[in-house]
Amino acid sequence: MTAFTSLSLAMFKASIRDKAALALTFFFPLMFLVVFAVLFGGGMGSSVKIAVVGDGQVVSALSKAEGVDLVRFDESGKALAQLRDGDLAAVVVAQGDGVDVRYANGDRPETAPALAKVSEAVASANAGASNTPPRYAMRQEPIEAAYAPIQYLTPGILSWGVASAAVFSSALTLVAWRRKQVLRRLQLAPVGRVSVLTARLAIATGISLMQAVLFVAVASLPVFGLQLSNDWWLAIPLLVLGTFAFFSVGMLTGAVCQTEDSVSGAANLVVLPMALLGGSFFPVDKAPEWVKVFTNLLPLKHMNEGMLDVLVRGKGIDALLVPGAVLLGFTVVISVFAAVFFRWEDA
Repeated sequence: MTAFTSLSLAMFKASIRDKAALALTFFFPLMFLVVFAVLFGGGMGSSVKIAVVGDGQVVSALSKAEGVDLVRFDESGKALAQLRDGDLAAVVVAQGDGVDVRYANGDRPETAPALAKVSEAVASANAGASNTPPRYAMRQEPIEAAYAPIQYLTPGILSWGVASAAVFSSALTLVAWRRKQVLRRLQLAPVGRVSVLTARLAIATGISLMQAVLFVAVASLPVFGLQLSNDWWLAIPLLVLGTFAFFSVGMLTGAVCQTEDSVSGAANLVVLPMALLGGSFFPVDKAPEWVKVFTNLLPLKHMNEGMLDVLVRGKGIDALLVPGAVLLGFTVVISVFAAVFFRWEDA
């Protein structure tokens, strides 16, 4: 019994000394629980945001419906623009006895509930009118061609893949080189620091572009059916800026961490929550408002949106302005912190 107790105590002490194992055992499962609870808790998905243009019995019935967040517009142009950007579930234009419903014919989970709510409102208005045949006629029309799920999955998961590769490769390389005294030798060699950094950054950028080519090629196979927009090439500068941003994250992580195990834990701690909250795997349009405010600070969220706009939605160069500015600003800020914490050898 004494031997059993001693061995158990020794094994327990060894296990808690391994910080990476502790993180994988306790923290990461807990992190996923918290993230999903925040995203899907607190009434997420309990209401749909519908815009209305005009007035009448259908609009009145829709305003009284449970689970509907009604937004009024004077004209349909602004409402349709917000619908295309994913800020609305549907747009209802009420003119006389006609009810025109526009919706996004894509992989948006709120579309079906929104159409159901409008249909219920039309039925309620017709019941109140007591006309035969029914007075109000509902006409549905998508604002875009039907998109397969691969159209929405590709930009987000590609952005996540590029971010993960940039963070892990730069962080692991920095820690390994420091532990093996490679950085110290480079410091003494007739090689400038800028040359070392730009060479590593060039490699990371090349890997990101190869990732994109392979990823898009596989997604474009007939079995998946990805269809790129005419302005797909605008994704290239976005990929480069995204690589710069997450390369700087990797450099900061590698500067702070001392071992490869701690780098893996820290990098996962940064990238995975950012991917979940930034919409890389599923849309977070219906998340609580305070979560949306937080996600707007995440560079991966803006990279996801920019990639979706240029690869799928067919938007032009204007779609790069906000995500490009966010990624560039993030790169500058994080690079400053990475430079402050950088060291040539372990303490």
